[in-house]
Formats: sequence, C-alpha cells, structure tokens
Amino acid sequence: MVLSVEEPVPTVAGILMLGKGRRSITCAAPMCSSCALPAWSWATTSRTRRVCTGPLLELIRRLEDKLTAHNRTSVDFTSGPAEVRRSTYPIEALHQLVRNAVMHRTYEGTNAPVRVYWFDDRIEINSPGGPYGAVTADNFGEPGALDYRNPIVAEAMRVLGLVQ
Repeated sequence: MVLSVEEPVPTVAGILMLGKGRRSITCAAPMCSSCALPAWSWATTSRTRRVCTGPLLELIRRLEDKLTAHNRTSVDFTSGPAEVRRSTYPIEALHQLVRNAVMHRTYEGTNAPVRVYWFDDRIEINSPGGPYGAVTADNFGEPGALDYRNPIVAEAMRVLGLVQ
C-alpha cells in the first residue's frame, strides 16, 4: 500500500508526541492509582484512580508528579547539625521505571494503558507487551540480548531529555 500526501496517516509516535494522549490512542495514557493500597488489594475506587493524559511529555510529567507526591519522605533533624531527608523510594528510579514502561510497551493490538499501582508495601508497574523480537523470556537480561520495539518513541524521549 502506497500512501500519498493526500492520505496522511498519523503514526503512533506522532500521536504520542503531539496528540491528545488518551483521546487519540487509548493505550497511550498511563493510569496511576493515587493512594496507598493494602498489599492484598487490587481494587481501586473512582476516588483513588487517576488517568494521566496529554502529549507524551505532559503525560510523563503528570505521572512523575503523582509518584513524587506519594513518595513519603522522612526528615531526621536530631542526628546531626543538618537535617537528613530520606524517601521511601529513590524518585529518580521511579521516574526511569515509568518512562521505560511507556517507551517499551506495545502500542499495537491492545488498548490497555500502562498502570501504576502504589501499595502500602510496594509499587507495581504494568506495561502492555513482553519480550520483543530477538529478546525472549530465556535470554532476557543477558548481555547482547536486545531489540527495539519503539525506536522512534525512544529517540523522541531522548531528545526531550526523558531518557539517555
């Protein structure tokens, strides 16, 4: 099939970078459970469920803001001359995990969003898809076992300063 200029077809990457997020591609909108859930619970209510939408940069920023807001920080001001702040989870690690979930997910054949569940004892990030191309369940994580599902999305995220 040959497309002409008269028949423009948006790509997934184009819609993610410039589009209206969930309105354009349902599966592009990560969902973030916005409160701590008991370790045994998968249920969320409409009060605790939040959907982050918009162009990719805005969507990532909103999701990261939610992660930052829910990451507890303790302040120790009695152990030394300066206060020491400690977060439950390293925020930069959380940011990289959700960015990777959005970048490496599958956008074809599913309308499932990336989901972030914040439990009282852990965080779970569910990203549609699985091993891709040359990467299999058997060689996952081994040196040299790599393939690129969304190279245009990955490059756009690199240019935007979201990934290295």
